[in-house]
Amino acid sequence: MKFIHTPAPARIHHGFTLVEIMVVVVIIGILAALAIPAFMRLQRKAQISRFLNDLRIFTQAYETYTTQNGSWPASAGPGVIPAGMTGMFRDANWSAPTAVGGNWNWDNNVNGITAAISVSGVTVDDALMTEIDAKLDDGDLSTGLFIKANNRYTYILQQ
Repeated sequence: MKFIHTPAPARIHHGFTLVEIMVVVVIIGILAALAIPAFMRLQRKAQISRFLNDLRIFTQAYETYTTQNGSWPASAGPGVIPAGMTGMFRDANWSAPTAVGGNWNWDNNVNGITAAISVSGVTVDDALMTEIDAKLDDGDLSTGLFIKANNRYTYILQQ
């Protein structure tokens, strides 16, 4: 009897090799490294836009109140709507935390300023608030109509 050597059938591999898995992990890491900074920039721009829009709405409401009543409303505490202002803030919530953290505050005759909208207790850095100042005013938190004083950021409506 003659033995004929027959080759073993080719093995069929199921699954991925360690090298293939590592290549995929590296690609995902590279994509994440590119996407996260872009996401952070978009988030920062959204914060700034939301803050500026709310500030615009509140400024218009206070100016409307003053036009109708002949004077600015009395000061109120952080997040508290001044007397006579209920219902005047369309599309924005005075009592809710701001887009930059902290609370809105109406200031009437405070620190030598006749009328101002301020924010206290912000949770962002001065760099973001300086970006906001650059869009509103002069980009310097120590001068102009948008200033930082006494740990609050103030937008002056009337000196």
